[in-house]
Amino acid sequence: MHLKLPGLLAILLAIICLSLDDAHAQSAEAADLISSLGLRASPTASRDLPNWRKPAKIVVLTDSQQRIDWLAEVAPGVELVAAANSEAILREISDAQVFLGFCLLPAIKAGTGLTWVQSMSAGVGGCTADSTLRDRGILLTNAQRLYGPAMSEHAIGLLLALNRRFDHFIRQQAKARQDRVLAHGDAATWELPGRTMLVVGLGGIGTEVARKASALGMRVIATRNSSREGPDFVEYVGLADELMGLVPQADAIVNVTPLTPATTGLFDAAFFKAMKATAYFINIGRGRSVVTADLVAALKNNELAGAGLDVTDPEPLPADHELWTLPGVIITPHVSARSDKSGRRRWVLVKENLRRYIAGEPMLSVVDLERGY
Repeated sequence: MHLKLPGLLAILLAIICLSLDDAHAQSAEAADLISSLGLRASPTASRDLPNWRKPAKIVVLTDSQQRIDWLAEVAPGVELVAAANSEAILREISDAQVFLGFCLLPAIKAGTGLTWVQSMSAGVGGCTADSTLRDRGILLTNAQRLYGPAMSEHAIGLLLALNRRFDHFIRQQAKARQDRVLAHGDAATWELPGRTMLVVGLGGIGTEVARKASALGMRVIATRNSSREGPDFVEYVGLADELMGLVPQADAIVNVTPLTPATTGLFDAAFFKAMKATAYFINIGRGRSVVTADLVAALKNNELAGAGLDVTDPEPLPADHELWTLPGVIITPHVSARSDKSGRRRWVLVKENLRRYIAGEPMLSVVDLERGY
């Protein structure tokens, strides 16, 4: 005859066991993030990577002990160290195996024992352009797709603001004027349904831009470097070398490409000459993808209707730069990724990738160091 534990004790033991299991399982919040944004896991388990080993010390770019304690839930027996600034990171990273922060090359070079770096930004050009990570076999993951919801809204916001001439009216407001006369008349303010948007770089963020443009009734075409595959709401997906053939069709062009050798200086005089004179150029990708002098010249020559720039080259722009005062230009200070939800998404990804690395599972959002994204 087997003795039975009292019901309450059995329940308590079950809860304890579930809690222990949860430390090694993907959270519901992480599962929702992966599903909603289409985050991709590597086909290779981290334990099968040549340099993988369970880390003893991890440096985290944070000033919050509460954040460290929260991350520690999925990293039992591992020392997690908070480092609030570059000096603290350099002080702690020499004997660490993992850095959870950004693509900070001086820190990465100082961390001679690093096997994995998690960047909390999507752009990692500073890391991929340097050979350090490749030479040392360091795994790099980033925040690709995480900022798609916020950045796509920013891109659409810039387009609407330009097309509705908010730049003009805000300047009037600063002078306490209400002049309804526009230089180009009412016909220059076109309605979105039926117009064409070209998304240059149909990755995770570009797909979100395309989704919102389509929902507003726009026809969407796009380019991407890797394939012609795209969602149903994108009418045509061309390869990167088809860009110039698609430009003349577009009423709005949004750059969402990462900065690579192929995209540096991509948007030049020839590109702007190929645009419709009534079309808008939106850049939420990288400033150095644009030849700034060519953009300025094109705007002055009325080769395009205007430009919405969240990123510029140089960045920040000097106070006396022409772009500040050109009509038809709206500049925001590299803030398109910000929202009330972006920070939480970032940390959920960090925690889930930390759990996966400790467990030796396939990692999310692995960067191809050769491609640069």
